[in-house]
Amino acid sequence: MILEGKTALVTGGSRGIGRAIALRLAGMGARVAINYVSKPDAAQAVVDAIGAAGGEGALYKFDVADSAAVNDGITKIIEDFGRLDILVNNAGITRDGLLMKMKEESWDQVLDTNLKGAFNCIKAVNRPMMKQRWGRIVNISSVIGFLGNAGQANYAAAKAGLTGLTRSVARELASRNITVNGVAPGYIDTDMTRDLAEEVKEKVLAEIPMRAMGSVEDVAGAVAYLVSEDARYVTGQFIHVNGGMFMG
Repeated sequence: MILEGKTALVTGGSRGIGRAIALRLAGMGARVAINYVSKPDAAQAVVDAIGAAGGEGALYKFDVADSAAVNDGITKIIEDFGRLDILVNNAGITRDGLLMKMKEESWDQVLDTNLKGAFNCIKAVNRPMMKQRWGRIVNISSVIGFLGNAGQANYAAAKAGLTGLTRSVARELASRNITVNGVAPGYIDTDMTRDLAEEVKEKVLAEIPMRAMGSVEDVAGAVAYLVSEDARYVTGQFIHVNGGMFMG
């Protein structure tokens, strides 16, 4: 149990990749705070699964795009658990559409959640982690942030922005024994990708050298490495989990 005594926060932890990360960290011994905005039943199911496996988890509802709500939520987590050691910025949304038809609202919503949300959470945990002189921050990006994609200019911009944010904050916090890294998944088998039309799936698979989508556990495994002591000397880096779709 290499994370025993540690507390982790996973934003957007109610389903998909976030759920898998939360379960993996709990399995490593961490107490896990599950952040969510909607789908309370799904979020509770994650906490129940953690408890059934002998772990400890709790729910915290707040919108990562709202800085005041983030500050209140993280303050409450630290009050409840006594400390916060690991932050996984996983919360994200999509509002896809071609740029010429994209509404300003769709741009703002995606940037506010996917990029500003990570900024809000990092800023809120900055001082507590610096004080305890230990911390692990992992930002969940996307292959789209490195390759771009037609119809996803807002999503690609937000995820690309995470690259600069990750590397800048990594430089700021390295001397305090706080690492800041990212994981960039490719096409992962989730509810979203399962709903794709078969012809779209075939086109996607043709772009992946491994000719298969990844699993949420593949992503969780990369996060598990980055928050462990095995990665104590790794900071400002991105692990690409995409079956060879992008090699950077």
